[in-house]
Parts: sequence; C-alpha cells; structure tokens
Amino acid sequence: MSQATSRFALLGATVLSAAVLSSCGGGGGGDTAPATPLSTLGTLAVSMTDAPACGFDAVNVTVSKVRVHRSEAAAETDSGWTDITLNPAKKINLLNLTNGALEALGQTTLEAGRYSQLRLVLDANANGSANTVVPTVGKAEQPLNTPSGAQSGIKLVGSFDVSAGQKTDVVLDFDACKSVVTRGRGGYALKPVVKVVPAALNGISGFVSTALLGRSVQVTAQQNGQIVSATAPNPTTGEFVLSRLAPGNYDVVITAGDSAASVVAGVPVATTTSTTVLSTSAAPILLAPGNTGSIGGTVTMNPANTEAAYVSAKQSFVAGPTVTIRYQGADLVSGAYSIASLPVGAPQFAAYSSTLPLVFNASTAAPAGKYRVEAAAAGYVTKAVDGVDISVANRSNVNFALTR
Repeated sequence: MSQATSRFALLGATVLSAAVLSSCGGGGGGDTAPATPLSTLGTLAVSMTDAPACGFDAVNVTVSKVRVHRSEAAAETDSGWTDITLNPAKKINLLNLTNGALEALGQTTLEAGRYSQLRLVLDANANGSANTVVPTVGKAEQPLNTPSGAQSGIKLVGSFDVSAGQKTDVVLDFDACKSVVTRGRGGYALKPVVKVVPAALNGISGFVSTALLGRSVQVTAQQNGQIVSATAPNPTTGEFVLSRLAPGNYDVVITAGDSAASVVAGVPVATTTSTTVLSTSAAPILLAPGNTGSIGGTVTMNPANTEAAYVSAKQSFVAGPTVTIRYQGADLVSGAYSIASLPVGAPQFAAYSSTLPLVFNASTAAPAGKYRVEAAAAGYVTKAVDGVDISVANRSNVNFALTR
C-alpha cells in the first residue's frame, strides 16, 4: 500500500462518527480559481478500509465522489470544495477490506495547507443495486435503504495537512457493522459510521486457531469498554490485524460461536508505525469451548427519532478492564434487538506480555453468564442494566427507554 510521506494530524476524538447531512441538493465541483504556483501544491490520496459486518456476507456501497474543504463548517453548496470524482462510480464490498486492506478512491492536487472536512458521496439507490447487503442467513442480495443525505455527502470532520511537493494519504474506515441496521421486517438501512484514520500501517496482530474459522470470529481493540477497531481473521490462515491505531494501550477481545471469550488486557501500541504481536501461526490463540446464549428486548427513544440505537453486552474484571463482548443495533422501526452468541462460560483472561505464547486462565472476577447491558444513541442519555444473567436461560425482556 502507499505510505504517507506527509503525516496528517486528526483533531478531536479518535473516532469520528459520520453525520449524514439532511440536505440533498447538487454537489457542485471544485471552484475555478486563478492558477496556483506548483511550488505551493501538494497531493491528497484517499482510500477506504473497513471493520467486519455483523451477520452479512457482503455489504456493498457505491462511491461516486470524495469532497474536501478547508473549513469544518462549509456547507455542500459553499465555494472552496475540491472533488475526487470516481468515473464510473465504484461499487465496493466493504467486507473485502478487513485486516488493513485498502481500496483506493483516487487523488487530487490541492494547495498546501490544513483541511478540516471530507465528504464521502454515495450513489443514489434508485434501482436498488447501488448499495446492498447479502445477509448470512438467507444469502439473497437485498437493497440497502440509503439516506438522501448520502448523495450530498457523509460529512467527516477531521483535520489533516497537505504539504507542498508531497503526498498526504487519508484513510476512511467505514464501520459496516454499525452502519447497517434492520428496518422493519426484511429491510435494511444504512446509517453510515465512518472515521478518519492514519494511513501508516501499525497496530496489533496475531493468529487464532484455524479450528475456530467458520464460527464468526471477531477480534476487537478496545479502550474503556469502547470498540476502537475490529476485524475478522483471514478465513484460511487465521491471521488478524487490528490496524491504524493511535499509540496507547488497548484491551483485545476475541469472540467466536460456541466459545468462551478471550481477553488480553493492556496491549501496547508504541508508535504510529509499530505492530504488537499477540500470537504466531505456530502457537495461535485457541478459545475455550462453551455454550452461548442471547439477550434481547426493545429500545424506545423519547422524543422519537430516526437515530440508530446500539445495545452492547459488557463484562468487567476486578483490577482489570471492562470490555464489550458483543453489540447489536436496534431495529429502526420496532426498536427490537437481539444480541446472539453471547458466551455463557467465564471469559479467558491474560495480561499482555511480550513473552509468547500468552497464558489464558478462566476469570473468576467476571461472573460466568452475567452481563452489563447498555443502550446508547446519539443525542440520548446512555442507559444500563447490570447483572443480566443468561447462565440458565436466555433473556428476551431487557428493555430500555432513552431520553435526551
């Protein structure tokens, strides 16, 4: 992949959720301006990557344009936009872009300086084929209801610098798992969640046992119980890469069907170019077998809104981290949710060590089959229910009423 020769700096939080603008008028191209001396020009290259999707074999979006502006506050019809136009528009299966893989969207010449807004423009789904999903259950390709604002641009606020005579690489991380939610019986809707991440490839890598493959394995890097990055291992080798992480410490959570979860606490990522290894192909991580259950219910919002609500099942360790084991978006119409494949047995725990292989032990600090269940939606107060127990039976009545 191309490496950035000019590092860009993000402002604000590491993860910047995409806010789809409600306006849906024409985009307008880059402005016609007096010729700029070549000595003050740089190049911006934009690529896309993805985290794995929950319950889908394919998540397809058709990208027609990327727009860039100096001002975070610029509206779509303001002057000063420069466009990267994909001609023809490119239909991308986001699930092909895990483990650090990139899809190039194009590049453009820009005047050197700081830029504070990107917009990702998707094709309208007029014929139902531009933006689609293939559910794991059912397998038939389904249209993905796309908000009209996606055609004027999914707004991404994050700053980066373009230097004269150099190329700046920007990567858009499209979180398919959070971005696709159910919409009534048999329908699916796109609620885009995209973040801007560094282009340099760093992070956390390792291998899970190939005996786990085919069980919907997911590997996440978390901080304070919030998922920062997620991936699925290579379907042949079991290798995983949690890429493009800001330097810091992370808790890595590995889950799979019919298995207990494994948690590695305090995994360091030292620099923007370093990779921390958790396991090797010769000694991969093998999850302990175990039964699984589910937690379900409904989420209502007052006042009612079209925002997506997400419900997560978490576990805590004494003198250790709180981590999200699994999460699920609530249905946009009914508010119903169901978090499946939750381990009933106690999670396996290991503190990070550079000496491999890591030694996992069943945790007595995190009660087997008990979860803290949290519901959250943008603009609403997060609610939680502690001690939800699925050790004996599934729970289908964990309900939430969110308020502002």
